[in-house]
Amino acid sequence: MAAESAAFTPLTLPVLPLDDEVVLPGMVVPLDLSDAEVRAAVEAAQAAARSEPGKPRVLLVPRVDGTYAKTGVLGTVEQVGRLADGDPGALVRGRGRVRIGAGTTGPGAALWVEGTRVDETVPEPLPGQVAELAKEYKALATAWLRKRGAWQVVDRVQAIDDVSALADNSGYSPFLTTEQKVELLETTDPVARLRLATQQLRDHLAEQDVAETIAKDVQEGVDKQQREFLLRRQLEAVRKELRELNGDGKDPAEESDDYRARVEAADLPEKVREAALKEVDKLERSSDQSPEGSWIRTWLDTVLEMPWNERTEDAYDIQGARGVLDAEHAGLDDVKDRITEYLAVRKRRGDRGLGVVGGRRGGAVLALVGPPGVGKTSLGESVAHAMGRKFVRVALGGVRDEAEIRGHRRTYVGALPGRIVRAVKEAGSMNPVVLLDEIDKVGSDFRGDPAAALLEVLDPAQNHTFRDHYLEVELDLSDVVFLATANVLEAIPEALLDRMELVRLDGYTEDEKVVIARDHLLPRQLERAGLDGDEVAVDEGALRKLAGEYTREAGVRTLERSIARLLRKVAAQHELGERELPFTVTDADLRALIGRPHHVPESAQEPAERRTSVPGVATGLAVTGAGGDVLYVEASLADPETGAAGLTLTGQLGDVMKESAQIALSFLRSHGAQLELPVADLKDRGVHIHFPAGAVPKDGPSAGITMTTALASLLSGRLVRTDVAMTGEVSLTGRVLPIGGVKQKLLAAHRAGVTTVIIPKRNEPDLDDVPAEVLDKLDVHAVTDVRQVLELALVPATNGARSEVPVAA
Repeated sequence: MAAESAAFTPLTLPVLPLDDEVVLPGMVVPLDLSDAEVRAAVEAAQAAARSEPGKPRVLLVPRVDGTYAKTGVLGTVEQVGRLADGDPGALVRGRGRVRIGAGTTGPGAALWVEGTRVDETVPEPLPGQVAELAKEYKALATAWLRKRGAWQVVDRVQAIDDVSALADNSGYSPFLTTEQKVELLETTDPVARLRLATQQLRDHLAEQDVAETIAKDVQEGVDKQQREFLLRRQLEAVRKELRELNGDGKDPAEESDDYRARVEAADLPEKVREAALKEVDKLERSSDQSPEGSWIRTWLDTVLEMPWNERTEDAYDIQGARGVLDAEHAGLDDVKDRITEYLAVRKRRGDRGLGVVGGRRGGAVLALVGPPGVGKTSLGESVAHAMGRKFVRVALGGVRDEAEIRGHRRTYVGALPGRIVRAVKEAGSMNPVVLLDEIDKVGSDFRGDPAAALLEVLDPAQNHTFRDHYLEVELDLSDVVFLATANVLEAIPEALLDRMELVRLDGYTEDEKVVIARDHLLPRQLERAGLDGDEVAVDEGALRKLAGEYTREAGVRTLERSIARLLRKVAAQHELGERELPFTVTDADLRALIGRPHHVPESAQEPAERRTSVPGVATGLAVTGAGGDVLYVEASLADPETGAAGLTLTGQLGDVMKESAQIALSFLRSHGAQLELPVADLKDRGVHIHFPAGAVPKDGPSAGITMTTALASLLSGRLVRTDVAMTGEVSLTGRVLPIGGVKQKLLAAHRAGVTTVIIPKRNEPDLDDVPAEVLDKLDVHAVTDVRQVLELALVPATNGARSEVPVAA
């Protein structure tokens, strides 16, 4: 009981503050007396000790950020003297915890407080869990001390049996923060304090293990780099000696280092960078004599030349872009509207942050289908100009090797990337306008089908991950605008056509040709002929005659050649002294300069010279690879005594057209009496139907009503009107069925000087696509029955007799 009462006797002690430092019971620490507060506390303790037995006592209190802890440590001043550096100091030993109370007065300049000792006794014997905890702490402390090489301290820790003293031994641990030591100080329960000290030591050892592992890995990496550096320097020296000995050129090691530096400095996508660095590693390992080295260098050069992250900014001036298209091309409103729509949508997507949706950008794939010379190829360059993008043309005519599109495997000698990759590299941008010219001329043989390889390129849902066989890395083509051109729609594979948006360019009207010749063709040819606009001028009448009578085509290529020929003639006459400049070419000068017209309208010829000046000849309309064209059908009856009965067809006709002739003949045989035709002639005499231009293959059902009209004209003796052309499929019952290519056929009729055109009734909606200036000059009749066709096309008979000459309509 006496010991217990003494433990709780109130103490009055001078405070010795410890800034950012903690002393636990059992610790012996030196203190620097140069600090005024420390010196004041020690002097006050010495003064008080003179009147009391024992060593001077102070209260060691941690002070963190100016705040005192609630618990301090009773310390005794063991010795006062000099520290190792010569400064005055005192050696203080921690004796036990003291709970700090109120302040009080005392001798000296120190702060005095009242305090109460904390009872830290643990009942004996120790419980099993506490004994295990003490054992664990000693094991952890021993492991930590052995790592530090403090073998002399291990025995001292193992000899501590008191739980409180064992826990306070952590005060010597340098890895504990001030906050952690304060927490130990204020934990008065010895068992709880030992548990806390054990956990702190366990956490530190775990962190130390991780740190050691990292340090070991770093050291191994550094050692590896040092070894690699040393070996590379040795290799450089060996190669240098070999190069000097053999007179070789560039050092392969320097070359591989150069490639590595170029790859690391290039702005490449992550996956492409990884693939390139792998190839650089292979290059470094390959020998000088290995052919693989040259393959890798070629591949690396190709990858580094690709514009992986280069993109041009689209010109979002929609009105300005439309103005560029209108200035460079006349007509072609469909494709101009489509490009304007594309730019408008791109602008709105960009404004709303939708530039990339699902990994795909907003590219476009358009198929421009039309006859030659209408400006499909030059339109691609104008589209790029209007959008502010780079332009590149890829010619596909005659391509038969799939590797031309997808590239060759790198294992082959002379392997190259495909044309698509080369086009992007040539453009220097990942969003160019790529013109795939003559896509309908792509062939296929044992080397593969290039059209099938184009399926991925032209599919907006797939081309953002296009893989070329040579590169073998993903290439994003989703921002490319692809324009594919073709003359014949039927020659494009159905699966490929399904991936493209179809835009038809059906040819120009005569007025459009005059505008194109005046604004585009004439200035270009004047420059090529070395002439100036002030020296030679061509009036509009001459241009119109050139377009109408000297050329007859859907496009303007022949018209441009005629203008070039005209200007060359004028330039030659001026150089020969035969003509003075300036000179204005009129329509009256054309015959003297470039000869007679080649295409005179049927209605402008003399009656005896017209094709339809005899019965049995009708004018039809057809569509060819060169656009629309007029097609004449001639029919004759054989002499019953010399000719065999039956139907003879000539003119290199296809199966469908032959069937149309059989249908026309069968209709007239079964309905001829109703039409007041001598059908008896069809039974006894042979019928011959011929299509002129026999070297040109012809097929399709749209000549059905033309053949029926020719046969009806032949049997009735009535001429077919010169100014009438027709198109439509005929059925056995005389119905006129719809056909295709109405716009191209009407443009051809307009060029040929035809003024009346007969089309099927169900093709009336197609007239919306025909230019208004063409419709104004044509009298279009939509019919449903052959009887209406015959009524419109045949010249009325005079007095019931057969006509020998056509009657003017």
